[in-house]
Amino acid sequence: MWKAAVVEDEREAAERIAEYLGRFGAENGETFDVSYYGDAEAFLAGYDPECDIVFMDIQLPDMSGMDAARALRAVDSEVTLVFVTSMVQYAVSGYEVSALDFIVKPVSYPNFAMKMKRVLRERRLRAPRSDELSLSGEGGVRRVSVSSVKYIEVVGHHLIFHTFDGDADVCGALGEMEKTLAGKGFSRCNNCYLVNLRHVSEIRPASCIVGGEEVQISRRRRKAFMDDLTAYVGGASK
Repeated sequence: MWKAAVVEDEREAAERIAEYLGRFGAENGETFDVSYYGDAEAFLAGYDPECDIVFMDIQLPDMSGMDAARALRAVDSEVTLVFVTSMVQYAVSGYEVSALDFIVKPVSYPNFAMKMKRVLRERRLRAPRSDELSLSGEGGVRRVSVSSVKYIEVVGHHLIFHTFDGDADVCGALGEMEKTLAGKGFSRCNNCYLVNLRHVSEIRPASCIVGGEEVQISRRRRKAFMDDLTAYVGGASK
């Protein structure tokens, strides 16, 4: 399923895009989960970082589609952006915000279907988002590759993601994150740390070295952690 957002103040135009998405999906074996926003502020306030495609009108009541696109790119550099506009002269500005394409109003289905084939080709060429985590913190949404995470530390009600690109601090519970990362090569070495096994380079009597950092292993969790590490190494070597 693809997640799509339509940012359009004209209800009829928004409904037409939704109708065309349904028709395109039926013809091509795709499904779309569509969200509607009548203005840019509502879209940005409720933005879903798991969104795949954004259809953005350039003429919006509260802020222009270009300004909204710039704000969007500040929190999500990966989502595919398509402008929908009757003002063709402004479409070229889409390159400033890495827009993939633009659709001219009134939107016709043949043109829409042609653009959508390009959109989905572009989406499939990218790394799958299943290898990404979307972390929402005070500074906005940050996308983190699972493979870049060394370990996750819980401090109070916060999770600190220690990655090779720096740390990220978000609210959350380590148990819930452990469920999210199940099957992705992570293991608890004590109550405070969830370790990415691919980055474990050394085991010591009461700790391990993960991505160049020392993390403590509790006696209670040591056997399960070592079993997980052995299974991971054995699976990786096949």
